[in-house]
Amino acid sequence: MKYTVTAILLFLATTFSFSQDTKYGVRAAYSISNLNYSSVPVNDNPHRNGFVFGVFVDIGISDVFSIVPELHFSSEGADKEDFRNDYLNLPVTAKYNFAKKWTVGLGPQLGLKVNKKDDGFKNFVFAGVGLIEFKITEELSLDARYNYGFSNVFDNHLMPEAKNEVIQLGINYKI
Repeated sequence: MKYTVTAILLFLATTFSFSQDTKYGVRAAYSISNLNYSSVPVNDNPHRNGFVFGVFVDIGISDVFSIVPELHFSSEGADKEDFRNDYLNLPVTAKYNFAKKWTVGLGPQLGLKVNKKDDGFKNFVFAGVGLIEFKITEELSLDARYNYGFSNVFDNHLMPEAKNEVIQLGINYKI
């Protein structure tokens, strides 16, 4: 809980420290997630269809570059009941606007598991995020993201190592 409060305070602190050309927004997405096992091939590992929703702050650094901290609720893991996890994710992406309507982004993401305790899964996971975004209007955009887990999701050393992999198709609205 202490880490959650710290993450939220950092999120808010960056929001107020860059008040020039700062835009706030909401995001919703459809997600397809799976567990990527590194050492043992798993035949029965169906993907999980889920959703993502949250808020973001787009902090303009220049005309083409911005830093975007976000706070999302995300359904991740695999489709089997015991392997479904929900996370409160904090991605921070550096975005580059390479054309009038197109943006790419890359950055780290910290996730806090929020659905179960003492279930053999780690409470914190670390991932990388890559995205491409298409701006429909100044306020509305669509994006596609790929989240690749860097940390093992299992807490138990007896389980094979597995990492979250998530594809998201989202819509963003700047307020």
